[in-house]
Amino acid sequence: MACVIVLMGPQGAGKGTQGQMLAKRLQAPIVATGDMLREVARSDGELGRQVKLIQESGNLVSDEVLAEIIGERLSRSDCENGCILDGFPRTLPQAKQLDGIAAGRNLDVFVINIEVPRDQLRKRLTGRRTCPSCGTIYNVHFKPSKSDNVCDLDGQPLQTRADDNEQAIARRLAAYDEMTQPVLEYYRKQGKLRHIDGTAPAEEVYRGLENVIAGFSS
Repeated sequence: MACVIVLMGPQGAGKGTQGQMLAKRLQAPIVATGDMLREVARSDGELGRQVKLIQESGNLVSDEVLAEIIGERLSRSDCENGCILDGFPRTLPQAKQLDGIAAGRNLDVFVINIEVPRDQLRKRLTGRRTCPSCGTIYNVHFKPSKSDNVCDLDGQPLQTRADDNEQAIARRLAAYDEMTQPVLEYYRKQGKLRHIDGTAPAEEVYRGLENVIAGFSS
């Protein structure tokens, strides 16, 4: 099935974990907006210099620039049969731009929204700890390291993101809801939106993803 699978859900919903599992199963690349922006900013072209300047000034990259970057990425040979999209679209104009990009490449767009209650998201985010060396992610509530605040793999002290606090998380979740609700409604009206429960263990959530994708392709 040649399609773009859009994974949606707030920070802490598990999009990264599910995206990796899904990419392996579908043999499709993950196109993550953050990774793409970093790649472009490191490049030597005019667009790269433009993105770098925007990021250095602390501003957000415009919908038009994001659409250009996503369009270029989806034109590569590894996306010929589709991809898994994480981080785009986040606004209604971006959703409409994605539809145009996908239509030009004969790709369908399907959206899966991973739902997790806000209280559980807060526990996931405030409890998150990351190894600065190997990148392994732990959680003091759900997946603690064997030794307090030390990575099991390399013994490095674990770190907490500066914005993983209650106030910052509340602001991020509110901003996410405001931006993405119109996107979800847009795809719901097209019959392209499905919701899955993201509160279960990762393997169970993944089985839910598989069932939803099988429904899209039937």
